[in-house]
Amino acid sequence: MNGKFISIEGIEGAGKSTQLSFIRDFLEQQGITVRVTREPGGTELGEQIRQLLLTPRDTGMSHDAELLLMFAARAEHIEQVIKPALARGEWVLCDRFVDATFAYQGGGRGIERARIEAISDWTLKGLQTDITFLFDLPVEQGQARVIKRQQEKDRFEQEKAAFFQLIRDCYLERAASEPSRIKVIDSSRDIAAIQDQLKAILAEMLAA
Repeated sequence: MNGKFISIEGIEGAGKSTQLSFIRDFLEQQGITVRVTREPGGTELGEQIRQLLLTPRDTGMSHDAELLLMFAARAEHIEQVIKPALARGEWVLCDRFVDATFAYQGGGRGIERARIEAISDWTLKGLQTDITFLFDLPVEQGQARVIKRQQEKDRFEQEKAAFFQLIRDCYLERAASEPSRIKVIDSSRDIAAIQDQLKAILAEMLAA
């Protein structure tokens, strides 16, 4: 029996890391074997590409190069990690997946949706998440949280607020078009309320 595929999404500062740990722990308490991974990354090659994508650089990177690097890492990730884990009956919990590319490279960078869809169809070959949790909050709150981390910002975190507003808008548009797959979580609420909502959705998945 194949496992389930869950991804978590959101703008910078949305609290994904905290809730990823909660989701993993909740599922493991139900006796589920969980494979936690991330994008870009998840494989040796993917992690090397991640460094290229996230490391701040003076010379910049073309939008097309950024998009293709994202999908190069994803192609390796799917074949080496995601598909094998699902085939073993594990639940894959991924910090970002293809929705992030539509939001960041599509919404944020302005790359045409049709171009992203063409590469996505070629790379994913029908693979899609069973559930995507979109942790949503106003851009200003997200940026304030990033500042509190007191660590060097990566190449994306250094972008302006307008960039993240475009990303947030794109995420919410995708959620509105696929409400059964993409579940919007109000990440501005207290942690207990967020986790109650997560548990309810996960319980439905387990009961299905």
